[in-house]
Amino acid sequence: MDESDARNIRNICILAHVDHGKTTLADHLIASSGDGELLKPRLAGKVRYMDYLDEEQRRAITMKSSSISLRYKDYSLNLIDSPGHMDFCSEVSTAARLSDGALVLVDAVEGVHIQTHAVLRQAWIEKLTPCLVLNKIDRLICELRLSPMEAYTRLIRIVHEVNGIVSAYKSEKYLSDVDSILASPSGEITDESLELLEDDEEVTFQPQKGNVVFVCALDGWGFGVSEFANFYASKLGAKADTLQKSLWGPRYYIPKTKMIVGKKSLSAGSKTKPMFVQFVLDPLWQVYEAALDPGGDRAVLEKVIKSFNLIIPQRELQNKDPKNLLQSVMSRWLPLSDAVLSMAVKHLPDPISAQAYRIPRLVPERKVIGGNEVDSSVLAEAELVRRSIEACDSSRDSPCVVFVSKMFAIPMKMIPQGGDHRERMNGLNDDDSKSESDECFLAFARIFSGVLRAGQRVFVISALYDPLKGESSQKYIQEAELHSIYLMMGQGLKPVNEVKAGNVVAIRGLGPYISKSATLSSTRNCWPLASMEFQVSPTLRVAIEPSDPSDMSALMKGLRLLNRADPFVEITVSARGEHVLAAAGEVHLERCIKDLTDRFARVNIEVSSPLVSYRETIEGDGSNLLESLRSLSLNASDYVEKRTPNGRCVIRVHVMKLPHSLTKLLDESTDLLGDIIGGKGSHSIKILESQSPSLEENVDPVEALKSQLVEAGVSSSSETENDREKCKAEWVKLLKRIWALGPREKGPNILFAPDGKRICEDGSILVRGSPHVSQRLGFTEDSTETPPDSALYSEALTLESSIVSGFQLATASGPLCDEPMWGLAFTIESHLAEDSETEKQPENFGIFTGQVMTAVKDACRAAVLQTNPRIVEAMYFCELNTAPEYLGPMYAVLSRRRARVLKEEMQEGSSLFTVHAYVPVSESFGFAEELRKGTSGGASALMVLSHWEMLEEDPFFVPKTEEEIEEFGDGASVLPNTARKLINAVRRRKGLHVEEKVVQHATKQRTLARKV
Repeated sequence: MDESDARNIRNICILAHVDHGKTTLADHLIASSGDGELLKPRLAGKVRYMDYLDEEQRRAITMKSSSISLRYKDYSLNLIDSPGHMDFCSEVSTAARLSDGALVLVDAVEGVHIQTHAVLRQAWIEKLTPCLVLNKIDRLICELRLSPMEAYTRLIRIVHEVNGIVSAYKSEKYLSDVDSILASPSGEITDESLELLEDDEEVTFQPQKGNVVFVCALDGWGFGVSEFANFYASKLGAKADTLQKSLWGPRYYIPKTKMIVGKKSLSAGSKTKPMFVQFVLDPLWQVYEAALDPGGDRAVLEKVIKSFNLIIPQRELQNKDPKNLLQSVMSRWLPLSDAVLSMAVKHLPDPISAQAYRIPRLVPERKVIGGNEVDSSVLAEAELVRRSIEACDSSRDSPCVVFVSKMFAIPMKMIPQGGDHRERMNGLNDDDSKSESDECFLAFARIFSGVLRAGQRVFVISALYDPLKGESSQKYIQEAELHSIYLMMGQGLKPVNEVKAGNVVAIRGLGPYISKSATLSSTRNCWPLASMEFQVSPTLRVAIEPSDPSDMSALMKGLRLLNRADPFVEITVSARGEHVLAAAGEVHLERCIKDLTDRFARVNIEVSSPLVSYRETIEGDGSNLLESLRSLSLNASDYVEKRTPNGRCVIRVHVMKLPHSLTKLLDESTDLLGDIIGGKGSHSIKILESQSPSLEENVDPVEALKSQLVEAGVSSSSETENDREKCKAEWVKLLKRIWALGPREKGPNILFAPDGKRICEDGSILVRGSPHVSQRLGFTEDSTETPPDSALYSEALTLESSIVSGFQLATASGPLCDEPMWGLAFTIESHLAEDSETEKQPENFGIFTGQVMTAVKDACRAAVLQTNPRIVEAMYFCELNTAPEYLGPMYAVLSRRRARVLKEEMQEGSSLFTVHAYVPVSESFGFAEELRKGTSGGASALMVLSHWEMLEEDPFFVPKTEEEIEEFGDGASVLPNTARKLINAVRRRKGLHVEEKVVQHATKQRTLARKV
């Protein structure tokens, strides 16, 4: 395969909301390839060929991304079907990474949904070229009974809405491009840069461009504007290209003058229809009415058959079921596969073109800062590999680079047993086969450069590998031999000896080396490809254990296999020794438990109730930042003081609430903060483009984060303009004193270094700390203070790490229920006194650094308890769809789940209502099932993790005023509120002390009769 062959490859993924028709569309594309060898055309849409798992067929949803190789004319297409359910969005990420283009499906009736936003964002992050497929056009005719004009209005609205989503991403990039051009040395906008900006402004999806098609996947027909333009060109005496541009939008055909005019040229009161309605939708509606209406005119069907020379078997024409007759005519008149595949071939890029502009996302550019210690030959080879990926070099001399997006398990019986002696031996001696018995792990991979051969030895590189670090980075690289390579055919596999760059393949033999994803390279000196970004995180956690304790070893083995087979599941061991399995949602969790029970562990498993994570904070919203900054001075009286057991060190702690926007920023930037604070920024290599899914390019992530921290601190403050300037000045001054973040050194809590005198009046020394984080972020210069040469000063320096450790322990487990703290800022002032003569003896209270650590932790927790603590819970954003008659039962279910309704609106053109609400994660388990029962299956819900929200209730509330006592009763009879119930449930699960009555309602029992 030379370069011309690579130009004929298309790697395409199908993305959409759940139940919008992805797998049905894939069925018809498969049936059209190879003359029906894989799937008969009459079975397309019924078999769901790509959903070959039993659980997928039973639930009628796709649960994993799977690939199939198709032929269309001279082109080779690798089609990847992906799930639409939010629980399996990780599979969308794996599919998007291996593709160059995307078919985005939207249901013409339901329109744009929450997952449509998610897949469009994923396509944007991975720099995929999208095409739009509007599916289920037939429902506009048969179910909604819309007129052609109403249907046209609806289709325009959907295309406009999808374009609006994409333009929201483009506009941010557009503004960053403008900034970079204006910041250039000349400061002038050249013709080239102006052209770049104009291209960015262009609307993405335009039917007249050919990147939008209208289909009915179930009946197997579809069309683009070009099909009708070619048909009408000869009849109207116009050029097909001109007609194609006029068949969408406000263009009207005047039969008298045979002119195409705009809306302004129409006479007042004219009833002329847009050309798309007149020439496209009207004929479709006539065919449907002729076929489906009892008194329909069959002459219309005969006219269509005759006009287009359609060859339809006589038995299909005589079929008494009008739906079958309609399907026979439409699928031959407007073949679905031709419309979709011709659009894909024409508008989606080949691997050579795609990798040229995807390279900043795949392998971010790096430059040397340090200098002398770097091996120039290693750097040169790494840069050569990057250029090979950029060019999609498929020559045998070029380095081979492959990205494995996930590992997937299939039964051993599905592995092809034929082939040469090498494959048969590998089938017998494969380490994977021995350890996994009936399951074999294959790597789902894309070749980005070079040629991959069976039996080839490659280096398996993890995401943390750095070729310039030499020996210190060797633990992130392994050498492996590839046993076999397969082209994926849905559930089938086709063995091949070698595959060139640009193809998607399955690789056998990497099971022991790869856990979830990795980069394969023929050379050690290769940068790992950027990690994939997932839209959500695994939030549903349960503890699992075998029903029979003797099966623990089988469960451990099963968990290892599940962790490798599922790209999104997380398996950890809690502090109590429980095995905790984290999944994306209830459907994902059910599938994981079923896989464990039936495939991997094959033992009965006990599953705990869900383990919900909470956060702890204090009262207030952090909006009055200026007042909080003024009170942060430790001269104020609202601080907590603790003393170490030996009395040498006094700890004073003050706590304040951070603004919500700042807390959210710190929480979302944990990975970047971890890299900066962990020291990656000071090494010899600097990543110019962040690997996080930023919409802006060529922006220094550290500088961007620095400016965001300044803005987030004052953006939510409610002061006047004058006060805002003061507040900003105070805040910037405070940002120069950031000592540490917590928990785990990168969380949403801040420790500020104290700003006081070094030596106090009583002779004690203040442990000043160092603004370590501020220096890393560039708020202050790295200046090392040289303290006086004395033993007390030296001892004070050694205590700095103990204070930070105490802060980390406190923020990792708060006082309410040992959950991490959220959005708090601490100032810790530690005064160290001289050792008195009487105390110069062996330490009776333990190591002094440990005493300080414990005192700091206790002081921080006490400070939180003193300032009205609150619990913070995670919230799901829930999108519900229901018929009007089920609104009442649906709201009843929402109110029982403590949901907060955001908006309710009727979908345009239908009788369905769409309701948006926030539902606490703790109340979400069993929500979908209760909703189905409460509404007799008339309502559906989709949930995605949204944000953290503070529960306003005081967990320690006791009625004090007369009104409170009248409403809630006296303190003895007040029932625990919601916050207290949540806290007690977590404390009970963790084995902590819970203040509750053993006997709630005690009554004296009297035995009136004695029965012997």
